[in-house]
Amino acid sequence: MFELVRHGYTVGVKLDNDDVLPLVYILGIGRNYAAHAHEQGAPVPERPMVFTKSPSALCFSGDRIMIPSICQDRPQVDFEGELAVILGRPARDVSETEAMGCVLGYCAANDVSARWWQKKGSGGQFCRGKSFDTFCPLGPWVARADDIEDPQSLLLETRLNGEVMQRDTTARMIFPIEYLIAELSRGATLPAGTVILTGTPSGVGMSRDPEIWLSEGDRIEVEIEGVGVLVNEVEEE
Repeated sequence: MFELVRHGYTVGVKLDNDDVLPLVYILGIGRNYAAHAHEQGAPVPERPMVFTKSPSALCFSGDRIMIPSICQDRPQVDFEGELAVILGRPARDVSETEAMGCVLGYCAANDVSARWWQKKGSGGQFCRGKSFDTFCPLGPWVARADDIEDPQSLLLETRLNGEVMQRDTTARMIFPIEYLIAELSRGATLPAGTVILTGTPSGVGMSRDPEIWLSEGDRIEVEIEGVGVLVNEVEEE
């Protein structure tokens, strides 16, 4: 496994030679599980739904997810457990066959999302509602690509205060990892240190009745088979 470390204002991966690979670019994929699209009453996408998160949103397992004051008058901060893919070398115009050779490893991620800012507060763009500080926990480490026999057959479970919210397998991704890397690299270089958040299964807070939002004192865990358990507590700024 590789250790995640602080690198300036953001996060990096400590490599075997003790160099640090900074995580410089985050791409997220929306509605990449059909059940998640259905729970929103949305169509299953025909092409990957792509958005960005700021690298300044990165934090570690054990860090607190801080709900900023700008979000507290509209308490709609949600969880999204996901498998994150970390690229260890640049990728541009790679084929699906070549794509997995660009992968350094995998970790658990939480695509924390302030839903009002995602859907209404930013003119229809996702990036602000998903990029507040601490809104992209990763960890607890990066599992080496060679140690994960099949990243498309991993059980993913998200627990809020011990209660299971999400439970599914990465086998149910609409667009698998090799397709995502190949597609995202078409005409644009994905630098080494790119993080791809591969989408969340059904069970997010906004789609529940009643809705469930993250709040002060909550403990949120994302566990991925063979990868590890990402654990964060929630605090209001």
